[in-house]
Amino acid sequence: MRRKAMLVVACVAIAAGTWAAGTCGAAELKAETAAAFGAYINAREAAMDAKLGTSQNFLWIEGLRAEKRTRIYEELRTGRAVIENPRGSEANDGISVPGGLIHDWMGVVFVPGISMAEAIALLEDYNHDEKYYRPDVVRSKLMGRKGEDFRVYLRLKSKYMVTTVFDTEYDIRYTTLNATHAYSRSRSTRIEEVENAGQTDEYDDAPGNDHGFLWRLNSYWRFEQTDGGVYIQCEAISLTRDVPEGLGWAVEPFLEKIPRESLRFTLEATQAALRKKYLMTAERKQREPRQ
Repeated sequence: MRRKAMLVVACVAIAAGTWAAGTCGAAELKAETAAAFGAYINAREAAMDAKLGTSQNFLWIEGLRAEKRTRIYEELRTGRAVIENPRGSEANDGISVPGGLIHDWMGVVFVPGISMAEAIALLEDYNHDEKYYRPDVVRSKLMGRKGEDFRVYLRLKSKYMVTTVFDTEYDIRYTTLNATHAYSRSRSTRIEEVENAGQTDEYDDAPGNDHGFLWRLNSYWRFEQTDGGVYIQCEAISLTRDVPEGLGWAVEPFLEKIPRESLRFTLEATQAALRKKYLMTAERKQREPRQ
């Protein structure tokens, strides 16, 4: 009986998500929505820059009260990813702007036994992102590189009730502050929702004229080498459509949950790839003859 009830609930959830996606129809990214996101990004980047000039509070958790900071560090050293809203754990995710919602999430993981250079090298290996981050990344390609400036293409797949695919491009820059601190900034330059993805008649919707599930996606990474490993922090800021009137019960979970869970997946996948690399390196060193 319980199994049957759970099956009914699951079927209702899937039907609701499919219905909501179809009912929402196209959503237009308006100039005032894009401008509001740009203003938010400018304010957040200014706040980030202010903290980069000092060694204090390089990681988000270092600015927390002592009790919470200690607890989070303990969680990180057990291998867990910690994800929170930088505006406070009690804040709702979506920041309402005219015609849209801004989602801002912060996450940290700790990877023991590796160097900062190894962590950054893996993230810069964009031709193999589909290997490290599958199934969220379906295709990946380094479009160009000049020094520490990268142009990257990713095909993303988001699956929550319904599956949505996006063709995306980014400008990314890495900056090393010193031997133990570095950061990078990734700004989306193109996001197009893919219709009939993987089929012979697939096509990209016009940018900003789709379902509105993802219009912008910026990510801000920090790397700190200490405690015998590397702390990796990522703040992901995205822009989606707002919640259509009367459809909040069906659409809001889709818009709210995806940004948080996508960040968690990205950090955990990065952590797993680096752990695998560390184990392979350690095994190779063990096989090497001693001098």
